[in-house]
Amino acid sequence: MMMNKLSTRHPFLVTLAFVCLMVTGAGPGRATAILQDPAKDQSPAAKPEQKPGQATQGQKPAQRPPTREEIREDERIKLDTDVVTLTVTVTDPYNRLVTGLDRQNFEIFEDKVKQTIEFFNDDDVPVSLGIVFDVSGSMKGKLERSRDALKAFIQTSHNDDDFFLVGFNQRANLLAEFTDGDSLVNKLTLVDPRGQTALYDAAYLGIEKVKQGRHNKRAILMISDGQDNSSRYSYGELRKLLKEAGVQIYCIGIVEMGGGSGGSLDMQGQAIMEEISQTTGGKAFFPRSAAELEDATTRIALELRHQYSIGYTPTNVKRDGQWHKIKVQVKQLKGLPSLKVQHKEGYYAVTRKN
Repeated sequence: MMMNKLSTRHPFLVTLAFVCLMVTGAGPGRATAILQDPAKDQSPAAKPEQKPGQATQGQKPAQRPPTREEIREDERIKLDTDVVTLTVTVTDPYNRLVTGLDRQNFEIFEDKVKQTIEFFNDDDVPVSLGIVFDVSGSMKGKLERSRDALKAFIQTSHNDDDFFLVGFNQRANLLAEFTDGDSLVNKLTLVDPRGQTALYDAAYLGIEKVKQGRHNKRAILMISDGQDNSSRYSYGELRKLLKEAGVQIYCIGIVEMGGGSGGSLDMQGQAIMEEISQTTGGKAFFPRSAAELEDATTRIALELRHQYSIGYTPTNVKRDGQWHKIKVQVKQLKGLPSLKVQHKEGYYAVTRKN
């Protein structure tokens, strides 16, 4: 059971965090639970000579990041059934996760036109997860603590989650195919941090790989202490891909933790991580200590387990490849303050080719 697992591994979350409030309009027999955030919310390019996927001497050839054209064909939302599905996170003003809401508590707008919710699910479902992990030279002295934080993430995750691992310095490499969490963490014990930071290329590779996951729900966790300085792809190309792919991405930018040669994550790098997360319905964290880093990974794992899946059939039946902006909001609930809703920004209406 989810509660047993969480109470065993994080007893402070269960004993301190679950405050059930009977809410008018929340549905018969339903309660709204507010789950305490274990972490404080931290939210406020040059081209390489060697392209991603090329192997240095002694290395096996790495899986290359896909081209933008390949991703566009495979990862735009395919509207065979005309249903658009969203992963939605709800938090209160204290950044605590809010669970127990019903279908009638939500409203969805596409291009400012209200839509009818046709699918709703708030179950704790397994996720196919890509871990995109910085192994550049600036991670020396930080790798062990980052690995420990990743262990906390996996321990808090659903038992049936599957994971793959992308490591990146000046190249993005697939270090582990889909596997269990323990096997993935063990892969990081063999890593020797060195080189520069090809974060954008790693994101491309992660998005291509995660679509092969066996679960319908998919997400990526990116961990880095520096901004991109070695990718083949530009940020503009990556941003376009993010809007097409529809994969939820969480970013952890390690601002300061001591050791190594120091990261280069300046305000611009933080802003990029925040935009990546916001565009895809994820969230960015910027821990400054090992404790904050572990809190961030634990928070993300809990968030992935306490989300809503909501679907609707668009009133606009045109499938002309245009971008459609989505807004989800929670109706004001008696006894609760205004709630914040997080989800991907929109989708491209493209039909699947036969």
